[in-house]
Amino acid sequence: MLLHFIFVIKEEDYGKRNEEFQYVIHMGNFYKKWIKEKFSKDYDVKCDEMITGHRGLLERLDTNALLRDHRQRGEDTFHFYLSHFRPFWTDCTCEGYFAQNFAMIHWQKPKTTDDVMFLAEKNCTTVSHELSHELLRQAGYKKFKEDVHDVWTRHFYANLPFEQYGENFEKTNDKPMFLTMDVSSFRL
Repeated sequence: MLLHFIFVIKEEDYGKRNEEFQYVIHMGNFYKKWIKEKFSKDYDVKCDEMITGHRGLLERLDTNALLRDHRQRGEDTFHFYLSHFRPFWTDCTCEGYFAQNFAMIHWQKPKTTDDVMFLAEKNCTTVSHELSHELLRQAGYKKFKEDVHDVWTRHFYANLPFEQYGENFEKTNDKPMFLTMDVSSFRL
């Protein structure tokens, strides 16, 4: 199966966020390995940019527009949108949304282009949250929403550390490049 990460950026930002897109590509390769290790699923990974132009008030880019794009690209592919806007509706505290073979998050832009720790803390963790929902749902895990939210809450309020991975995709205690949810409590 294909997991397609789509970095959604505004037209005026095109060419100015290349370092972030390079992080997205590296993160995509990381998640290929992470999914195989944690969920025993083998995904091919693809990364693209989706440039959005100026839209009128009634043509605002929203979750429904991304869902239409997902259907047009093919619903058999798992499309994951990293967007410059928040989903209009979500039951996740991490500003993400998922449905069958579809996920999106509000991708937060760092203040400086080389702030990898910001990307790992604010974006990579959220990607792991939404991936966990959908991968558990696909596996038939009954409490795929509640259990992911329980672990997410423990990360923020019960000192459960995010898992840290280095540039080589191996666990590290040094400065991480990627941070993910601890999915060890999910029994598949």
